[in-house]
Amino acid sequence: METPPSATAEPGADRADDTTRTARRKRAFLIFGVVLAIAVLGFGGWKVAVGDRYVSTDNAYVGADVGQVTALIGAPVAQVLVSDTQQVKAGQALVRLDDSDARLALAVAEADLARAERMVRQTRATGDALSAQVDAGRAGAAAGEARLARARADLARVQADLARREALVASGAVSGEEMTAARNAHASARAMVEAATAELAQLRAGQSSARGSLAANLALTGGATTEALPDVLSARARLDQARLDLARTVIRAPFDGIVSGRQVEIGQRVAPGAVLMRVVPLARVYVDANFKEGQLRHVRPGQPVELVSDLYGDDVVYHGRVVGFAGGTGAAFALVPAQNATGNWIKVVQRLPVRVALDPAELERHPLRVGLSMEASIDTRAGQ
Repeated sequence: METPPSATAEPGADRADDTTRTARRKRAFLIFGVVLAIAVLGFGGWKVAVGDRYVSTDNAYVGADVGQVTALIGAPVAQVLVSDTQQVKAGQALVRLDDSDARLALAVAEADLARAERMVRQTRATGDALSAQVDAGRAGAAAGEARLARARADLARVQADLARREALVASGAVSGEEMTAARNAHASARAMVEAATAELAQLRAGQSSARGSLAANLALTGGATTEALPDVLSARARLDQARLDLARTVIRAPFDGIVSGRQVEIGQRVAPGAVLMRVVPLARVYVDANFKEGQLRHVRPGQPVELVSDLYGDDVVYHGRVVGFAGGTGAAFALVPAQNATGNWIKVVQRLPVRVALDPAELERHPLRVGLSMEASIDTRAGQ
């Protein structure tokens, strides 16, 4: 019986197929090895050139220095002019308080100032009168001195005449009546001297009193203008305070922003310092990016940052710069800080907030809101 041709040729064909498959496997392994080597080299090159250059985190949130709108005086609320989510401009009226009490206080302060100025004018007029009294007292004292001098001269003349007559009494040349008249004249002249002396003392006392009153008056008003006197300054300060309180009945926005957290209604009586609402400055928001402590080895202020918001997605990329680092980690400033003094301590990687300032032009085109999530990537080699 003859063997079929296919049966005799099969061993050689199988060996050829095995050789072909072995060659293909070797070529496939070689290609895989080359591709793997290229991938490893590429990753290593990327790691050196790019990967180690950037540090990234998705633990970042938008923040802002929110302005609290507070009442500076106590009064009932007359009008609430804004609502939540409303955009406002700096200086725009937000709330009006009832200004009745403030206007009355202003009127009282104006009256007090007018009264103080009138009292100053009256005091100055009194000073002029006292000055005139001093001048009159000086003239009166001069006249009194002249009268005293004349009385003394009369006394000296009468005394000499009396002495001359007394010398002639023994010779009988002078009568008793003449002596009596001479003695009476002498006594009258002495009385006139005493009266002139007393009058001069009284005039000098009046002059001294007028000088003292004038000095006291000058101490109140002398050397200063009416506006610089203490009573007027005090009254003017009360008037300025009353005007300020009246102006504070209109509560205005501290800067441009969005109204949030309104807590005031018409008719409510607010107390000084009560928070009525908040204004969020959308044009001045920033980002606090919480990086792991090991990522911050090469991070420095001023380095550029690229950020992406979940609100707009990857199509909108914000550009900013590192401003600085927080003074401590989030755990350090927690209400109940972690206590790691126990023996059962497990190291937990801490995160440090990094403040990032954003480009105002980009914020204007794509506004952000406080609290939104961000992804931040810092170029640590820039600026080195």
